[in-house]
Amino acid sequence: MEVILKEDVNKLGHRGDVVKVADGYGRNYLLPGKLAIEATLANRAVIEQMKGSAIRKSAKEKASAEELAKTLSQVELTFERKTGENDHLFGSVTSGDIAHQLELQGYTIDRRKISLEEPLKSLGEYHVPIKLHREVTSHIKVTVKAEDSETEAVAVA
Repeated sequence: MEVILKEDVNKLGHRGDVVKVADGYGRNYLLPGKLAIEATLANRAVIEQMKGSAIRKSAKEKASAEELAKTLSQVELTFERKTGENDHLFGSVTSGDIAHQLELQGYTIDRRKISLEEPLKSLGEYHVPIKLHREVTSHIKVTVKAEDSETEAVAVA
């Protein structure tokens, strides 16, 4: 099945591309999710208009992503987690945790845009990349600290 992408799809193509995909993938994921339209003759004519608007839309998105990247580069997040022996974390800091913390600070960023190869499982300071646009990536500083066990003991007593 041939489809015309309406949005960028990872490992498949960019907006406006005509790609050949498996029938099930097209019918069950791309078409219902409004990520693509079927590549008929009428739709191919429409796609030329879409490409022009897509270029303008991409330029606007890139400009806003660059603005957001400037402000995000100043952001520092701190997470406190329980630790065991040798400062090993119980649990980890995931991209979902980072996205939630950013949301609390007023930035709405999808957790899938946070490029953590694997969750942060040790104490320390990390620079986490956030892919805001296909050409714009920002880095935020994430610090993972040990939770103070003394304050817990006082709160329990």
